[in-house]
Amino acid sequence: MDFHATLMRHAVSTDNPTVLALAGVLASAFEQDGVHVLPIRGLDVQQTQWLLDRWFPGVEAALAPAWTSASASTAQHGSRYDEVEDLVMLFADHVDARAGTCEEATCVGHALACACLGANHLWQDLRLPSRRELSALLGYWYPRLAAKNVHDMKWKKFFYKQLCEREGLFVCKAPSCGVCTDYAHCFGPE
Repeated sequence: MDFHATLMRHAVSTDNPTVLALAGVLASAFEQDGVHVLPIRGLDVQQTQWLLDRWFPGVEAALAPAWTSASASTAQHGSRYDEVEDLVMLFADHVDARAGTCEEATCVGHALACACLGANHLWQDLRLPSRRELSALLGYWYPRLAAKNVHDMKWKKFFYKQLCEREGLFVCKAPSCGVCTDYAHCFGPE
């Protein structure tokens, strides 16, 4: 089954960055673990069903998931669950209350946090067409956080840098990004 295509056939919008990102996270999880495992770490059965009903109405019939309260997969993100929790907190602390309901913000935050564990650029792990849609998504849900990325650092690196700064950890190779030998990895073209 092409999970992404199935989700997009039921999507409330086919060009909204939030919908596109959620479809990407869900499709990746379904491809990796199947439809018997809850797809987004930190969301329970009811929250997952709510997410699907909100952004992909009718898709549950097409997917035929069989979730139980024990469906969460620890293998899905292994020992990196602490990172998901930290990222969710970072997003929650910066969410714009005007962007959506508390339930919507919770779903988006957890989906973004899970996607941050992927191996590619965040926009690629979300299956967005380009970084532009990711920036629009972040500017919509987390404008204060997005505004802090004044030098256009790659988003995953930026989020982890924010987490380190929150904890008072400064493990950069140089006193400023402009003189660091890893500058191209953090700020280079995607």
